[in-house]
Amino acid sequence: MRKELQVILDSTHDAMIAVDEKGIITLFNKAAEKLTGIDAGYALDKPVKEVIKNTRLMHILETGDFELNRQQDLEDIKIITNRMPVKDKDGKIVGAVAVFRDITDILDLTSQNTELEEMQSMLEAIFDSTQDAISVVDQNCINVMINPAYTRVTGLTKQEIIGKDAAVDIAEGESIHMKVIETKKPVKNARLKVGPYRKEVLATAAPIIVDGELKGSVGVLHDVSEIIRLTNELKEAKQIIRKLEAKYTFEDMVGNNKLLLKAVEKAKKAASTPATVILRGESGTGKELFAHAIHNESDRKFNQFIRVNCAALSDNLLESELFGYEEGAFTGAKKGGKKGLFEQASGGTIFLDEIGEVSLNTQVKLLRVLQEREIVRVGGSKPIIIDVRIITATNMDLENAVLSGKFREDLYYRLNVIPITIPPLRERKDDIYTLSSDFIKKFNQEYGRRVADISNEALYALIQHDWPGNVRELENVIGRAIINMKHYESTILVEHLPEHGLHSRVDMYLEKHSDNQHSIANKTLEEIVEQAEKNAITNALKRCNNKTEAAKALGVSIRNFYYKLKKYDIK
Repeated sequence: MRKELQVILDSTHDAMIAVDEKGIITLFNKAAEKLTGIDAGYALDKPVKEVIKNTRLMHILETGDFELNRQQDLEDIKIITNRMPVKDKDGKIVGAVAVFRDITDILDLTSQNTELEEMQSMLEAIFDSTQDAISVVDQNCINVMINPAYTRVTGLTKQEIIGKDAAVDIAEGESIHMKVIETKKPVKNARLKVGPYRKEVLATAAPIIVDGELKGSVGVLHDVSEIIRLTNELKEAKQIIRKLEAKYTFEDMVGNNKLLLKAVEKAKKAASTPATVILRGESGTGKELFAHAIHNESDRKFNQFIRVNCAALSDNLLESELFGYEEGAFTGAKKGGKKGLFEQASGGTIFLDEIGEVSLNTQVKLLRVLQEREIVRVGGSKPIIIDVRIITATNMDLENAVLSGKFREDLYYRLNVIPITIPPLRERKDDIYTLSSDFIKKFNQEYGRRVADISNEALYALIQHDWPGNVRELENVIGRAIINMKHYESTILVEHLPEHGLHSRVDMYLEKHSDNQHSIANKTLEEIVEQAEKNAITNALKRCNNKTEAAKALGVSIRNFYYKLKKYDIK
């Protein structure tokens, strides 16, 4: 069979040179001998760079590009050549081939289209070996050639593509062939959706230029829909199967509110340093999430992350848990003693939640840890050196606690190296829809539901609420709303929301704006947020004696309050 193939190749009018993946010549037919003046016996098994000085086959091996109808000089003759990679069934480049012929005596270059059609049949076998989808259009943007991989990717047959406009297979996006024909320039890595199944692809195309004249375009599609699907599945898996220690990263933080983004940016900067961080914010704002993210962004991320709720332990128990104890330190002490959490976290991070609840006695010992980077076990006297990053959190007004003598001033300054304030939900109501959508996805997984969205009326009710429990309370409300829904329902409505005074707020609004023109259902998210803010400010001004008191009641700064008064033209 190999001998018969060699006879066929030697009888063709077109010169052919093929190389393997290392650039060694494996094919050098009779026409190639005639055109180059080089004997096949000399050329075979030699590096192509040594035999053909100006060869571009090595470029094809390196890049995987196609070069069609390229003119070049070969000694004293002119040739037109086509170069392309040869790939195995897995898409790996295993060689390259050049097909060329002498065009020195060709006087009428208008026959190039005919020659392109003749070459099409010759190149089909090579095109069929690649897993990338390839298409060729003429200068009028009419499809003239596709390979089998193209039909697999697009889901369209040859009959549906050949002879049709270049955009016939585009489901979303602009035809790269049309761009190439218009600009005469290559197009790289364009994101498109093709065919009836709207497969997502990366598309690259280049012009086919003959003697300076544009003759068409050749394009290659890379199917990325499977990669996207696997990436999404991996992302979902990561959300379901978390690490046992620090579970969250900055990618888990939902929202685009400027106060939140400012806190995130500060936390990211803090993560790159070993400095002590204190997270300030109300209960339910996400202080623990920030602590996890800082640890996972730091160079300690592969070591322990230990969380301690200081408010949940008695003073004596907290001390023994944090610092450990020696054998016989107290009745019931474990034989051989016990390592404390500071020792266990050495090399990693310890997160001390509710630090404001720690007793003055324990505060003294924490101060020693921060100053000396060492601990002494309960009942012991030998100091133990530790290497631990300390992150603390509190919803307490530590400044007032210092003034009242409930919190040590020297410890306060040691902890307050990098303070990060996490805004309450009432100051980032523009994130309520994004947070709600995220919780809907979470509860869909947990409850096996298919809830798609939340109605504008229900969203308005959420935005009107003050959220004393912050993000944690919103999560609870969305979870209960989904439980209240029937299995065939896909949108959270007002009646699904639990009783938080939420229903009455919407009823009052609908009574006030009963006509369709002002209906919540027809408003955008931005309009809903603005309406809610305007109502809240107006109500606060009615309740309070002055603007300063109203700003305090709403939990916003006086500067921000005056900005909103001007924005909504409230006198």
